[in-house]
Order: sequence, then C-alpha cells, then structure tokens
Amino acid sequence: MNFNAEKASRKWLSGAFGVLAAAMVTAASALLVPGMPIGQAFAAKASRPLDLSGAASSRPAKAARRAAVPLPKPRPAEAPPAGSGRPAAGEQQAAPKEADKSDEQAASAPPPESACRLALTEAIAIAPSIPDIRGAGGCGGEDLVRLEAIVLPDQRRVSVKPAAILRCSMASALADWIRNDIAPLASGLGSTVSDLDNFDSYECRGRNRIAGARLSEHGRANAIDVRAFKLADGRLISLTDRAVPREFREAVLRSACARFPTVLGPGSDWYHEDHIHLDLVERRGNYRICQWNVWDPLPQVAPLMPADRPDDAPPREVAAKSGDAKEDDGRQDAGKSAGDAPAPGGADNRSPGATAKKRR
Repeated sequence: MNFNAEKASRKWLSGAFGVLAAAMVTAASALLVPGMPIGQAFAAKASRPLDLSGAASSRPAKAARRAAVPLPKPRPAEAPPAGSGRPAAGEQQAAPKEADKSDEQAASAPPPESACRLALTEAIAIAPSIPDIRGAGGCGGEDLVRLEAIVLPDQRRVSVKPAAILRCSMASALADWIRNDIAPLASGLGSTVSDLDNFDSYECRGRNRIAGARLSEHGRANAIDVRAFKLADGRLISLTDRAVPREFREAVLRSACARFPTVLGPGSDWYHEDHIHLDLVERRGNYRICQWNVWDPLPQVAPLMPADRPDDAPPREVAAKSGDAKEDDGRQDAGKSAGDAPAPGGADNRSPGATAKKRR
C-alpha cells in the first residue's frame, strides 16, 4: 500500500478544511514512520511548531508569544460605571457635534412671545405668562396669562380677585374694557373702581356645568364671569342688583356688548341670574349674542294689616251715614220680597201677564 502525506493531502479540498486535514494527516504519517517508536514520534512532533499547512516553522510558537503579552488589570472600584458618559482616566470626552448643540439649544429655548404678549405690558396689566395647559377633552390653551391686576391710565390698579387664568387676547380685551369704559362710569358715581369680582375664569367643564354638554369657553380660558365692581369708597356695585341705578347698568351693558361677542346675564337663562358672562368666541359671520335684561327695581310691598287710626283723625261721619242708608235699603228689599210671595194654598196673586213673562 503506497500511502504518504503528499498523496493524502491532495485528496482533500483546498481551503481551511483542507489545510487542517492536511496537518492532521501529516502528524499521523509521522507516527507511522518504520522503526520509530510511537512515543518518540509524538515527542518529536510536539517539539516542532506547526503552521496550518503542516510544515515546520522557524518562527516562535504562538503560545509563547501570547504568554509574553500581559493581561489587563482589573477595573478599579472607584472608577465610574460603564456607559455613564464620563471619560475614564487618560481618555478625552468626544466633543458633541455642532448639529447636536443647535438641536439642544432649540429645544431648551422658550418659544417666541406673541404680539399680544408683547403689547400687554405692565403699564396696562399685571399679567405674568404661565405654561400652556393641555387638559382632557380639548381643555386648556396656549399663550396663557394670570391676570392679577389692571393698571388704569392714572396708574391706579384694579385688582382681579381672585386672579384670572385667561388667554392673552381675553385678558387684553378685559383690560381695555375696564380702562376705557368702566373707570369713566365709576367716576360718574363719585368714586373710582378698585376691585373686580371674578366669579369664574378658566375651568375645564361643559357649558353651564352640565355633564355631557359642549365644552364651555371657560374650558378654553377664553371667558370670564364678572359679578361686581368694588369702588374705592367701599361700595360694592353688583351688575345684577336692581337697587343699582338703572342708567349705570344700561351703560355697562352697552359697553360690554360692543366689545365682547358673547354677553349673558339676567334673562338669558337661570344660570346667569347673579353674574355677567363675557367671552371672545368666534362664530360664523361674526355672529354676536347680547342677552342681558336690565330689570327695574322691585315695587314696595304693601303692609299686611292697616295702620292704627291716629287719635287726632276726624270722626267718621260719612261712614256712619252710609251705614244708615244701607239699613234703609235693606228694609225696602225685605218688603218687596214679602209682596211677591205667593198666596196661601198655592195661588199666585200676581197678574196673568207677569206669570206669562216668567214662563218664557
């Protein structure tokens, strides 16, 4: 049998598997050399390094080279955890890209102020901006302010109690109304307006607080309910009080309906009998609603019992004569009724003509 390493290696395919198989065949053939003990053959083969082709190599063994390379030291306990973002000792943190810097600056920068926000300065109203509100069911809004006070042209302040959460546009319209209309009307009463009674501003609810109703403009921070104004002399002017002069209430009604698309008060429904609702809702065709009945004062209620007759009152002579006349009339009526009575026995003593008229 003619079998050697060269012929055996040609029977294998070329490539990684062929090279490995050739090395294995070469080692086996060395063990089968005639006259050499098996132990010496293994020792001789192990003493020479082999490459993948099975030939002896003059280079040092890979195992010896690997043993010369030192292993890395264990990680110190005080080192920051991996992935913390801080560079390790001897390392430098990579500088962020310019695009990443610009994106971070754009995300952290506040949004630009609206034209309304720029116009509503502290010379007109004390109304700091607040973050946007994103509520359930469409509640909330953008460009919101907390209206704390309105500054009159003479630098006096009208406090809004409590402070109203409104959109900037609604707060601006309310401030213009107080500054240009209500303040001159209050001066006509001999005083100046000092406080605004805020009955309701932003509230996430349906119309008239009815469950399932359409979202109210209060839920959009686009409405306010005004109940009264307080004057500097301490008087409280309720807009629905019938005792307040009618001319003043009518003037407030005309000014409000000229400025706000929706004005609801007494007479609109029983939900607005004690306050005035104002909002800036936008309707198709610029449709406006102004429903506020200015009621007259209630009439004086008459006493239940008449007052006692004064001692110095004249005697009731006329009353006595009228009583005697009534007695005479009563006697005459009694005589007439006795003459018309039928005669005993059922006979009628009236004339035949009168009897015939009665039968008709």
